[in-house]
Order: sequence, then C-alpha cells, then structure tokens
Amino acid sequence: MSGKAMAWTIALLIVLGIAADSLFVVDKRQHAVVIQFGQIKGSDYSPGLHIKAPIIQDVRYFDRRILTLDKQPERYLTQEKKNVQVDFFVKWKIADVAGYYRATNGGDEGRALNLLSDIINDGLRNEFGTRTIKEAVSGERREIMQALERGAAPKIRPLGIELVDVRVKRIDLPDTVSESVYARMRAERQQVAAMLRAKGAEAAERIRADADREREVIVAESYRKAQEARGAGDAKATEIYADAYGKDEEFFRFYNSLEIYRDAFSGREDILVLEPDSELFRYFRGSK
Repeated sequence: MSGKAMAWTIALLIVLGIAADSLFVVDKRQHAVVIQFGQIKGSDYSPGLHIKAPIIQDVRYFDRRILTLDKQPERYLTQEKKNVQVDFFVKWKIADVAGYYRATNGGDEGRALNLLSDIINDGLRNEFGTRTIKEAVSGERREIMQALERGAAPKIRPLGIELVDVRVKRIDLPDTVSESVYARMRAERQQVAAMLRAKGAEAAERIRADADREREVIVAESYRKAQEARGAGDAKATEIYADAYGKDEEFFRFYNSLEIYRDAFSGREDILVLEPDSELFRYFRGSK
C-alpha cells in the first residue's frame, strides 16, 4: 500500500471514529446527561439516537426505573424516651437528572442514597418522637408514613429525586418495653371486656325481669279467665240442676241418696252405725 493510500485510510478511520463518537443511544430505561468539561450541556433526552459534539463531550447514563433504599433497621426514641427499632424501605426514582447530577457530585448513587437516608431518618425520628410506643405500634403507621412523605418531599426535591413510597416493615421493642406495652394493652382490653360483660349482664337482667313480669301478667290473666269460665260453668250447672230438680223432685232425692251411698260405702272397711229406721235407709225399705 502506498503512502497516499495509507493516509486516506487513516483519515477515513479518524472520520468514522469522530462520527461514531458524535452519536449516542438512550435506552427507555435510562436517563442521559451530556457533559462538556464538567458542565452539563444536555439532559432529559428521549429514548432513541442522539448527537453530541465528538471528543469534547461525554455521556453519562442513569437508571430511569424505580429504585430501592433498604438499609439496616434504625433506632428511634418515642415520646416516652423509649427506644424502638424500625425496619423500613424507600422507593425512589430520578425525576430531574440534571439536578440529580449536580446534587450528588456527578451522579454518585452512593452519595444519593446517603442523602436520601439522612432525610428519611430525620423524618422518622421526628414522627416517632411525637408519638407514644402504643401509638407507634398499634395502628398509626399509615399516618406516620403520610406525615413523613409530606415533610420529606420538599427536602428531597432539590436532589432531583422523587419519593415514590416509604414503608415500615417492622417495629421491634426492647423486651422490657414490649412486656410493659403488652401488659398495658392486655389490661385495657380486659377493662373493655369487663365493661361489655357488665352491660350484657345488665341487659340480661332487664330481659329476665320483663319476661317474669309478662309471665305473671299472663298467668294472672289466664287464672282470671279460668275462674270466670268455672263460675259460668257452675252457674250453668246449678241452673240446669235446679231446672231438672223442679221437674221430678222425688227422682232427684233418690239420685242424691245413691250418691251418698256410693260415697259412704266406697271402701270395704267403711262402717256406718245408724238406726234401722234412719232416713238414710229410706230407699232400702221401699218408697213411701
């Protein structure tokens, strides 16, 4: 190969190298920042092929996806100055890549995580510091997280970061504190249970008293109606008896004597000592 051909080949390679260096591709999962002499010359590029100045400009790529901060559990003091150990995680993403690059000394993710962790720790320390242990462990986690997100968002925004979510995975108490908290919670539950049992017993007594009163009324009313029916029956029987007696007096005297005989001699050991001409034996002697 001649010297001229060699020169043309070298020149062509240089041109191709410069052309290749002037192009860069941004993936849909990435943010891209174009840097020239340490200064940002372009950011927020859409996915696809883009052009930059060759040699003097460089491209830095950052993850566009949601990232996770998951550190070791931290200890915080509650309102009663008791320690609680809180295990939490943070979901975040880069919202302003240029601001993120500047705030983290060139996009250092380790520094970003440290800054984010400091802000979240301060927020959690403040939230737990205004609550008792009982409030922290018995149902106010959602309120704590909402208050934390509201307070942390303005501090995180200058970092070019958007806070997606903060979740408390677990809250652990020292053994002595746990036992005292659980004992107090048990005592409160027992107090509530005793109150409910007392109300139930009061309601049961009231129901039994009402039932007893209603039973007495029903029995009295039934007895009254029975007595009225019995009296009416006795009156009707007396009326019938009197009417029948008036029709044949001799027959009813005979019938009554038979009733007396039956009652007097109902048993084999029954004995009557009477005069033979007693009126009782009238119908044994024959009619008169």
